[in-house]
Amino acid sequence: MFKKILIANRGEIALRIQRACREMGIKSVVVYSTADRDAKYVKLADEAVCIGPAPSAQSYLNMPAIISTAEVTDAEAIHPGYGFLSENADFAERVEQSGFTFIGPTPESIRMMGDKVSAKQAMIKAGVPCVPGSEGALPEDPKEIVRIAREIKYPVIIKAAGGGGGRGMRVVHTEAALLHAVQTTRAEAGAAFGNSAVYMEKFLENPRHVEIQVLADQHKNAVWLGERDCSMQRRHQKIIEEAPAPGIPRRVIERVGERCSLACKRIGYRGAGTFEFLYEDGEFYFIEMNTRVQVEHPVTELVTGVDIVQMQIRVAAGEKLPFTQRNIEMRGHAIECRINAEDPYVFTPSPGRITLWHAPGGPGVRVDSHAYTNYFVPPNYDSMIGKIIVHADTREQALARMRTALSETLVEGILTNVPLHRELMVDAKFIEGGTSIHYLEGWLAQHRR
Repeated sequence: MFKKILIANRGEIALRIQRACREMGIKSVVVYSTADRDAKYVKLADEAVCIGPAPSAQSYLNMPAIISTAEVTDAEAIHPGYGFLSENADFAERVEQSGFTFIGPTPESIRMMGDKVSAKQAMIKAGVPCVPGSEGALPEDPKEIVRIAREIKYPVIIKAAGGGGGRGMRVVHTEAALLHAVQTTRAEAGAAFGNSAVYMEKFLENPRHVEIQVLADQHKNAVWLGERDCSMQRRHQKIIEEAPAPGIPRRVIERVGERCSLACKRIGYRGAGTFEFLYEDGEFYFIEMNTRVQVEHPVTELVTGVDIVQMQIRVAAGEKLPFTQRNIEMRGHAIECRINAEDPYVFTPSPGRITLWHAPGGPGVRVDSHAYTNYFVPPNYDSMIGKIIVHADTREQALARMRTALSETLVEGILTNVPLHRELMVDAKFIEGGTSIHYLEGWLAQHRR
């Protein structure tokens, strides 16, 4: 096992990894920008090193600064968390070439799954259900593009092969708009991702977003840890996640889960990963794989009892998974609300000083946050300042527990989306379960302040 790990991230995930290290008796080194000097995890770290000014390009995305910090502090491994460099194959490669262990998949796996075209081809080979679409990147020939769209049937969606986070995609409803949409998406993809390849898929009108969590070791063992429903989202950004997904038959979930763990074995995957699917009319359609720990990993931890972050560390150290699929049992229901420093209805960021921070507590309540009273939320990064997660025997009880937790949550000095969560927890459609990825946008249009 490692004696010292460098945490190449910030915010609540840096604290989460730090806690996992502490429980395992591993020393942690955190890197931080000048904007994060007063962060909780910086104060709690065994060692903390400032790697640059506030802009992430000069700090959290600065590969040489991170690797040289690992060298001078004698760290043995680097945990990238999520976001920033977590899915950057070049970074993973440089970490390994510098003599450190990258706590995540191999650079080859990250490259394969980071390109949506190669990811889809790998999944088709492994028998994972995919959205009907073009085989690989779209050709240059306009007639061939038109033929592919007719075969898939409208509406279709044009997606950047190297895209992600909801960027680099365009929905097309008619043939007249098709070629212009392809051309525009190619230009945008080239500028944003350095890769102008695009592909086409059937556009599903009203799907849910359901994902499967997997863990794999370096000894060809892989398991899936149930599913999460992440359909409550705005502009492709998730706001509420839950496990298990309400209203989907277990046999359907199990069939897809088994395919996902089989796919991990086939591609030689290691570490934690998430297969993201759209679910509509009883069918699952693979959209992408995230080759890192997810923001919403706590809901899976609470229903399975598996510490995903500790497992990432153990697998990276060469250990075998300590369980098989038959040991994995889903117990109860968990819900997570992301707490963001933003206006709850128009979503403008609200950085600044938190004059009062009071987190909820009680049975089955978990709060993952680096915030505290007098903490200054910097304007330079993502607006998420924490997550409230609850666990109970049933979904009904979990909803009641989350309502109580949100009623106890007090944040003053900045705006947060807590009022939005309070309203959604009493929304009849959400209580019923199974809302689509478009539900929140429609709800917000009706409830505009």
